[in-house]
Amino acid sequence: MVRELLPALAALGTPHRFRLFCRSSWDEVELGPSFEWVKVPLPDPLWHAATAFRASRECDVFFSTNSYLTAWGLRIPSAVLVHDLIAFLPFARAQSRAARIERATAGLAVRRAARLICNSESTATDLIRFFPAASGKTAVVPFAAHPRFHHPPTGTDLDEVTRRYGVDPGAYVLASGTLEPRKNLVRLIRAHGGLPEELRHTNPLLIVGPRGWEEKELLRAAAGAPEVRLAGFVPDADLAGLYGGCAVFAYPSLYEGFGLPVLEAMAAGAPVVTSRVSSLPEVGGDAVAYVSPEDESSIEAALEGVLRSPEERAEMARRGRVRAREFSWERTARLVCDELDRARSGAE
Repeated sequence: MVRELLPALAALGTPHRFRLFCRSSWDEVELGPSFEWVKVPLPDPLWHAATAFRASRECDVFFSTNSYLTAWGLRIPSAVLVHDLIAFLPFARAQSRAARIERATAGLAVRRAARLICNSESTATDLIRFFPAASGKTAVVPFAAHPRFHHPPTGTDLDEVTRRYGVDPGAYVLASGTLEPRKNLVRLIRAHGGLPEELRHTNPLLIVGPRGWEEKELLRAAAGAPEVRLAGFVPDADLAGLYGGCAVFAYPSLYEGFGLPVLEAMAAGAPVVTSRVSSLPEVGGDAVAYVSPEDESSIEAALEGVLRSPEERAEMARRGRVRAREFSWERTARLVCDELDRARSGAE
C-alpha cells in the first residue's frame, strides 16, 4: 500500500513535507524534494521507540501504516492505519505470532491515536465493535489498484506470461493470495473439482501466491486434484497478465479488510467470483458474482455459470473495469492528507 501511496502523495503537490522513517530507503521510488528518508536501523520493538522519539521532536503529525506500536510512544498527534481485524476473529485463523502482537498493541494505539484510518466500512465497523473508543475518530480511505493492472499484457506478451505458468489465455480459473486458511482455497479446490469434466479439464485452477501457514490441508487437496496447479509467488508484472488472461478470477475469501486482489482483477478485465462477506461487496459492487464462501456448492455453481457463458464473462469484464476506475491512488492520497490535517488540528 505504501509504495503506491507515496508517489500519489508526491503528485498532489501539497505544501506538506514528509519524513519517511524506515530501516532502509526505497531508492527505486522517485518522490521529490518534499520527501526525506530517515533511517532507523534498529530491530523491533526498539525501532518503534526510537522512531516515536525522533518523530515527536521533528514532526507535527505521524502516520503509522504498519504497526500499532509506534503510536504508544508519540508525543504528537497520530493517525493509525487499520488494515483489518483478523487478529480478533478466531475463524480467520491469523498467523499466530502476528495475531498475538496485534492483540497486545491495538488497544492502547486506538486510545492514543487522533485518527484511525480504515480501508473499508467493514473494517471501521469491526474496529468500533472491538474497540468502542474508536467511535468518532474513524475514517474510511479505500485503496486502489496499481496502474499496471489497468493495462495488462496482451497478444504475444500475454502468451509468454501464461506459457510460463502452463496455462492458455482465456482457459483457466485463477486464484491468488497467501496460502493460509482465510483464503478458503481448500473449498475452492473442491468446488473446482465438482465442475463437469469438460469444464474442469479445459479450465484448470491456477493458484498463485506465497507459502503461508496452516497449509497442509490445502497442499493435500491440491496434490489430489490433477487440474490444480500451485505456482507460488508471482511478480506483479506477471500477475497483471494472469488476471487479464483468465476465464474467471475466484476469490472466495472468508474475510478481508479490503480485498485488493478483487480490485486488481477487475482493473485487468477479469470476470470475478468472490464472497458476499466483510469488505468484498464494497469493492466488487455490482460488477462481480457473489458466493457464500462456506458453501462449496455455491462456489461451484458460480464458477460453472460464468465459465459456460462467454457473454456473461464479457459483460462482467466490462463492468469490472468501470468499477475499478472508481478507485484511485490520487483520491486515497487526498483523503490521507485530509485525515492527517484533522489529526494535527484536533478536528473531528
